[in-house]
Formats: sequence, C-alpha cells, structure tokens
Amino acid sequence: MNRLQLVDQIKKKSSYLCVGLDTDIEKIPKHLLKADDPVFEFNKQIIDSTRDFCVAYKLNTAFYESLGAKGWESLRKTSEYIPKDCFTIADAKRGDIGNTSSLYARAFFKNMNFDSVTVAPYMGEDSVRPFLEFEGKWVILLIHTSNKGSDDFQTLETRDGKFLYEEVISASQLWATPDQMMYVVGATHEEKFSSIRMQAPDHFFLVPGVGAQGGDLEKVSKAGMNDQCGLLVNSSRAIIYASSGENFADAARKEAQTVQLEMKKLLNEQLR
Repeated sequence: MNRLQLVDQIKKKSSYLCVGLDTDIEKIPKHLLKADDPVFEFNKQIIDSTRDFCVAYKLNTAFYESLGAKGWESLRKTSEYIPKDCFTIADAKRGDIGNTSSLYARAFFKNMNFDSVTVAPYMGEDSVRPFLEFEGKWVILLIHTSNKGSDDFQTLETRDGKFLYEEVISASQLWATPDQMMYVVGATHEEKFSSIRMQAPDHFFLVPGVGAQGGDLEKVSKAGMNDQCGLLVNSSRAIIYASSGENFADAARKEAQTVQLEMKKLLNEQLR
C-alpha cells in the first residue's frame, strides 16, 4: 500500500486507527481453544468485527514466534486474511548486519507480503538499508518508544546538545523519503510530539501506547497531525481483549467504533 492509498483509506473511514493483534493464546476466550487454530480463529473474528473502523493492523510477531511453527502459520494466515484496503504491519523490531537484515526483509515482504516492518536503527544505516530495497514497502523506524525504559538511551544528549532520537530522525531522513519510512513515536511522550513533528513534518508516525498504556489520543492527535493526518494510532489490548467471553468480537467492534468516532471528530477539527 502506498502513501496515497493509505491517506485515501483514512479519509474514507474517517479513522487512523491501527488495531494491534497481540494475540496471546492464554488470554483468548476459552471456547476458541477447541478450534484447529485458536489464534487464527480469534484474529479472524477480531478482523471481521473491526475492519470498518480501522485502516491498519499490526501483528506483534513475538506472540506468534512463541508458539513455534504453529504460531508462524497463524501469522501467515492472519496476514493473508486482512482486507486489502488495510495497511499491514509486521511488528518485528528487526535490525542486524546487512545480510541478516536482507533475510528478515525477504521473510516479511516477499514471503508474507506485509506492507511494512518495524526496524531498530541503532546498528546504523547498513542494517536498515536492506528493508528499503523492496519497492512499495515501508520501514517503520523505532525512534522514541512508549516503554518506561525508553529514556535510558533514547534521550541521551549528544555532543551537539540534541537527544539521541533526534539524531536518528535527522540521519534517517537521508536514507529514505516519507513515502518509504515511518517513525514509531510513543503516545506516552505526548509532550515531545510537537517538536518531533517539526523535525519530520511529512512522515507518518506509528503511535503505540494509547489505551491500556495510558496515552491520550486527543493530545497526541493535536500535537502530531500533519495535513494528511500523518498518524497511525495503535490500540491492542483495549480493543482485542474488551471482553473475554463469547461476545468478544462484538465488544471489540464497539470499542473500535468508539475510538473511530473520536478520531473522526479530531480529523474534522484538525484538517478542516
């Protein structure tokens, strides 16, 4: 999916919601455990119930890798089931020396046909470059993440008086255009969104941390939007685990719709 197609979906659905399919087999409703592939059955019903209200799905690969070969098969089936009008994210947080990164890129872009993959930039340009060699695919670079330990290194000051994450933004803009690269900016750092947006005015931001982690959708949206929205705000647990009963899909739909309606209001306010 290219940038124009993504922006078109945001406009059509009045939404910039990304649903995170962080599917833990120990948390899904018990009645699904009778299915041949419980994880895929859960994902399938979540997708069916939320697809009208979101523009993207993010699959955290750790939840699938932890199940071995069966988990990888669930991941593949889920990625193929996601509607073509939705942007797909392999949240794999890869990043290694060049030949290893090339194989990671091939796995997610060629073999599983994801639109994008999250990549850690801290081994430098040559660890990111292989992901940029696939036409029509996106790199989503980890910049300022939502976890508590993000300040351990990401906000260290360099000799130029900048934060380390700011140096990464500056350097990475020489590697790829805003049509190839997005940035991960955690919703728990809402006070920094305005300055990050000034530094990267045209890039899309993938924003985790809204919902269960406590990020504020309105504050993030007002500080982080550009003239094409420029945001994909992820919500995982708050939507997919809205209920642990047999009505889990209906509960997820209601939660996704609630978020979408708030996003519609914010889009109308910010982009009018």
